[in-house]
Amino acid sequence: MSLIAQTPKPPYYAVIFTSTQTDELEGYAEMAARMETLAKEQPGYLGFEAARNDIGIAVSYWRDLESIRLWKADVEHMTAQSAGRERWYSEYVTRICLVERDYAFSDNKS
Repeated sequence: MSLIAQTPKPPYYAVIFTSTQTDELEGYAEMAARMETLAKEQPGYLGFEAARNDIGIAVSYWRDLESIRLWKADVEHMTAQSAGRERWYSEYVTRICLVERDYAFSDNKS
């Protein structure tokens, strides 16, 4: 199974969430897993990728801006956002981008 999202032919949108975490991470893994599951249920959701080392970068892909707006306004997601600001993140930036072109490579060994 690829860790890289299988997105459709552009155009589509990417929401890039870059963050640094606090030392208080109790409940974070469970909430992150729940948000990934919940996002997959949203209209317009196309995929998700994430990596964390010194900083975390999570990218979700969406069909259109309206889908992103509705996801941001989801009540359970809003609760997670609030907990993130209060406990789990020392800083973050969210960037919304239009993907106009993409291309890929795979060695097909996995």
